Amino acid sequence: MTTVTRHAQISCPACGHKKVELMPTDACQWFYECEGCHAVLNPLPGDCCVYCSFGNVKCPPIQMGEACCGG
Repeated sequence: MTTVTRHAQISCPACGHKKVELMPTDACQWFYECEGCHAVLNPLPGDCCVYCSFGNVKCPPIQMGEACCGG
C-alpha cells in the first residue's frame, strides 16, 4: 500500500514565500495565489497542477502513480 502525503509546502517563485497547504485528492489545483506577493501561480508546462510545479511533494494522484487531471 502506498502512503500518500497530503500536505505540501508550496513556494512562490516570485517572492520566495512558503506555506504548507493541504492538497486536494479529488481535483487538480491549477491556480494558487501567493499570500506574500499575491502572484497567481499556474502549473509549469508538463506539470498537472501547482503542487507538482511549486510544491515540495507531488500531488496525491502522481504520488500513487496515476494520471492527474491535466497531465
